[in-house]
Amino acid sequence: MAALFVDISSHGLGHLAQAAPVLNALRSVRPDLHLTVRSGLPRERLARRIDGDFAHIHEASDFGFVMKNALDIDLPASAQRYREFHADWPSRVKREAEFLRNLAPDLVLTDVSYLPLAGAAVAGIPAVALCSLNWADLFEHYFRREAWHGQLHQQILAAYRSARAFLRTTPGMPMVDLPNVVTIGPVAAMPELDRAEVARRLDLAPERRWVLVALGGFDFPLPIENWPTRADILWLRPEELAAEVSFNDLLANVDAVVTKPGYGTFVEAAVHGVPILYLRRPDWPEEPCLVDWLRLHGRAGEITREQALRGDLLPTLEALWALPAPPRPTPTGVVQVTEALLDFL
Repeated sequence: MAALFVDISSHGLGHLAQAAPVLNALRSVRPDLHLTVRSGLPRERLARRIDGDFAHIHEASDFGFVMKNALDIDLPASAQRYREFHADWPSRVKREAEFLRNLAPDLVLTDVSYLPLAGAAVAGIPAVALCSLNWADLFEHYFRREAWHGQLHQQILAAYRSARAFLRTTPGMPMVDLPNVVTIGPVAAMPELDRAEVARRLDLAPERRWVLVALGGFDFPLPIENWPTRADILWLRPEELAAEVSFNDLLANVDAVVTKPGYGTFVEAAVHGVPILYLRRPDWPEEPCLVDWLRLHGRAGEITREQALRGDLLPTLEALWALPAPPRPTPTGVVQVTEALLDFL
């Protein structure tokens, strides 16, 4: 029996959206795989995406950035967290290595915490990273002018460089500082339910246009109850429906989604042919590659915060629905990552 330790970042839900399809595909060919998942996300949230049984360690080994809300970073708080996290970096890595030695997995996979990579290198355990971004590039973007940033940045980079491979999903940031990058195709889960079954389970009128409002796991309340109403439009919040239908099944069958730029929702919507209205994330370095890719592979329109707060979305939605749908991208990255992990296992 092979054992895999997976660390999934809880900075939003996009990391889970990338890791889960890979884990499900991997277990379909290795049903004997013993899976341990460490994540700050609750087990219930993980189990909605990850098939089968797994051991859950409810801890977060990274934080990414402290967020004010779904769109805005608290940079002073994030800077303080990074300085605290790296205050005694060698000791932290030593503890992580001891934890991994005791767990004794055959392989470590992270999306996209760097601490388990550093620990695995010390413990002599093979490790692989998977993501569309890495914290080294984002840390450099925001803190490169700070006098204290250099040593921390080098520690983060060294951890990522220690991985046997960094599997960079499409779309993804360039990652020019990582010599171990291997570019793979898009990663997305395929739905299990069709629209008729979703309508039955949620008691929704299938003839209406369903518009999903989902900002990726962070709080940014939009006053949907005050938005203009129209007989053929139904606004949906995923948190109110998750008990009956998975997010991916819901997303695959709606007529549009209102969201922020993020890997999981952008790529899954494009793969399922769902138009997107998105609110910009100010100065988020991953955003340009996501938006550029989506404009080639999906129907997308930008809205302002003011429009979202007013619910002034219908003209943009109508314009998107009038556009011809481009060919849907295929999530070829799932097979590519699965084959790579099987080689390491």
